[in-house]
Amino acid sequence: MATDRITVDGEMVGYCYREESIDDNDSGWRFFCGDEDEEYLGIASNIEIYDVNTIANYDPSVISVLDSCEGAAFERVDGVLVRLAE
Repeated sequence: MATDRITVDGEMVGYCYREESIDDNDSGWRFFCGDEDEEYLGIASNIEIYDVNTIANYDPSVISVLDSCEGAAFERVDGVLVRLAE
């Protein structure tokens, strides 16, 4: 899952996390630019399901975190995705 801030507006992933997959087609990854508020996220058309490779094409920096387990969360700090404490 990714927001239009990444896939339409061209922003880099600023925050992402991996949760338990909801089905076989779901990697569990959720990608956000980081400035989306509740109102923006409440509009279903602002969020789409994508193959993880598609998001990696938009922002190759996510490749370094994709092998992380469920529960992992990352935030962009100084241009790098940094794992947040659990």
